[in-house]
Amino acid sequence: MGEVVDQKELEAKRKALESALAQIEKRFGKGSVMTLSSEAIKSVEAIPSGSLTLDLATGIGGIPRGRVTEVYGPESSGKTTLTLHLIAETQKMGGKAVFIDAEHAFDPKYAKAIGVNIEDLIISQPDYGEQALEIAETLIRSGAVDVVIIDSVAALVPKAELEGDIEDSNVGLHARLMSKAMRVLKGAVNKSNTALVLINQIREKVGVMFGNPETTTGGRAIKFFADMRLEVRKKDIKDSGEKVGSRVRVK
Repeated sequence: MGEVVDQKELEAKRKALESALAQIEKRFGKGSVMTLSSEAIKSVEAIPSGSLTLDLATGIGGIPRGRVTEVYGPESSGKTTLTLHLIAETQKMGGKAVFIDAEHAFDPKYAKAIGVNIEDLIISQPDYGEQALEIAETLIRSGAVDVVIIDSVAALVPKAELEGDIEDSNVGLHARLMSKAMRVLKGAVNKSNTALVLINQIREKVGVMFGNPETTTGGRAIKFFADMRLEVRKKDIKDSGEKVGSRVRVK
């Protein structure tokens, strides 16, 4: 008798769950909630980075789609070059790439030499941080682009900081901007299956006596929301004390 009661309870729970799931899908759309056995859940797709060794090291074959990737390192370490190779690989696959040049330092000749089809590249040079992030969000939500590069987080200066006086206190403005942006963009890239790559720079904390004084700009939100973080470092190759080349290491 007890087993019959249990079966009835299980059946009632199953129907209640089905009803709840139906309500959620009706309100938020199909795919808003699912089981892990659902066909809607697929393995993470990746875009080749242009470096076979790096692709193997990531474990998925490149930079993940539908995810946020942070590429960080010291200045002139090869961060932008890495993302340009990613753009070139995206275009080879017939995909569409976007380069948001917040630093206003994009070099078309260099990009072309790497293999980027600059005629097919969507580029934006925004005036302030909020504009750059809104452009990125609009393009990502369109579902028509495959990869969006933002160069760089440090150059995403809030509008209030640009319009204020030099002596004005703007502590935390940049971090708050990035925190809000990451909350919005994270869901957008996942839904559109777009690869979002943020180029970031390393700064040194003032007054740090012990431990690693290096940190990235934009606050802690990017570290929290990024699915993959790639540290880029450049090391000189010397022959008899003379620099003959450089080696780029990505970790």
